[in-house]
Amino acid sequence: MPTAAAMAGGMATGPGSRVTRYAKSTAASVTPVRPGKTHALSALDNAMERHAVHVVLYCRAAPGIERDLLKESLSEVLSQYPAMTGRLTRAGDGAGAAECGEGSGGAATAQHGWVVKCNDAGVRTVDARAAATLDEWLATASGEEEMDLAYFEPMGPDPYIWSPFYVQLTEFTDKSYALGLSCTHLHNDPTAAVLFVKAWAAAHRRDSPYPPFLHSPALAVKSAAPPPEQPLLAAKCRSSPDTGASAAVGMSSATFRFSAEAMRALLSSVEPGTTPFAALAALFWLRVAGGAAGERELTLALDFRKRMQAPLPTGYYGTAVHFAPARADLSSGLAAVAAAVDRRAGALSEEELWPAMEWLHARQAAGGEPFQMYGPELTCMALDHVPLYGAEFVAGAPPVRAACRVGEVAGEGLVVVLPSAEGEAARDVVVTLPAEATARICHDGEVLRYGADVVFGPKPETQAS
Repeated sequence: MPTAAAMAGGMATGPGSRVTRYAKSTAASVTPVRPGKTHALSALDNAMERHAVHVVLYCRAAPGIERDLLKESLSEVLSQYPAMTGRLTRAGDGAGAAECGEGSGGAATAQHGWVVKCNDAGVRTVDARAAATLDEWLATASGEEEMDLAYFEPMGPDPYIWSPFYVQLTEFTDKSYALGLSCTHLHNDPTAAVLFVKAWAAAHRRDSPYPPFLHSPALAVKSAAPPPEQPLLAAKCRSSPDTGASAAVGMSSATFRFSAEAMRALLSSVEPGTTPFAALAALFWLRVAGGAAGERELTLALDFRKRMQAPLPTGYYGTAVHFAPARADLSSGLAAVAAAVDRRAGALSEEELWPAMEWLHARQAAGGEPFQMYGPELTCMALDHVPLYGAEFVAGAPPVRAACRVGEVAGEGLVVVLPSAEGEAARDVVVTLPAEATARICHDGEVLRYGADVVFGPKPETQAS
């Protein structure tokens, strides 16, 4: 067995980074999984193979926020998440297609989909240090440097030895910590990833973590009829022949903080009752479009756990994201565009969800390769429902900041609306756009005039003048 130091190879950060990763090890569950247990992934899970999910929480120095104690509570909470400590195998490779003794959704899934063999192989953990205090980091880090806090390795040629989850513990010079979780989108969408971190925090406080709902057959396709055509998914499929990693080259990220006051200013510019998500989606759609006029289309990425007639439990482990096209005349102004986004998001129903899942299932059954789900068109994702600041590793002390991103975004980019450390009335917006567009948006007068602050933006030398 290699030592932690020997396993540190390949973990280096980029030139000039203030983060040093110095060891890699494995966190195992304290409770063994029963032999033969598997967890099948849905067709929607399988469609996300090109993407990853990254969550970063910043916790101030406090008694109990220590590396060894954090690893101890991580092992404890992993007992509730046997799929996280397992390894991927193809359903037809002898792993079976059962999940806890239940069917996984049909022969097509068994033949072509991924299955997690719950074998207690563990989650990879990475130890790191940052050459800054927490406050210095929050004041000066770029969007790219923030990702130095969330280590991830893409799947290699042998998926059965690859860890789908990585946890990085980064200590700042003032003994504060950044906790970075990265995982393949095959396993979890951002909502599920955040809920895991919240469960980890509960275990760390010696509370009982809320257990996940590990039941992928909840989204098993039951219809044998040919699915109706899905124009949006079909267009994504046709336009993403390259791998996600190569297609995502040249993208850059920044975070905008909209205080409660900034949100009040923005919402006063749209129709009464417009949701914060719709107002922010419309604002960034208009500004990224750069003055384009006429009817255009924006893709909305919406969590549908509570959109089902029999709602999925909030703790559903897996992907529950639907991509819905919204149309609006960009010449009509912010209020009208926001109203169009709000109407489209509010109209999402279960009747719209199943045909998309059936289409993905049929394509998977036919042996179709995964394609770019976040791209090539501009996408806006609603994540302001996720309890990022409910992950209190010390009771009464929520993270001072938190971030959530989707990896390997390509094309026109992704805008993510998140909760903010500044309270329920505030929001954070994380953009991942072509580098030129990110620099331009960071200086956009229409975005900034409401009082938004740019945090984790491009470094000054890369920003447009």
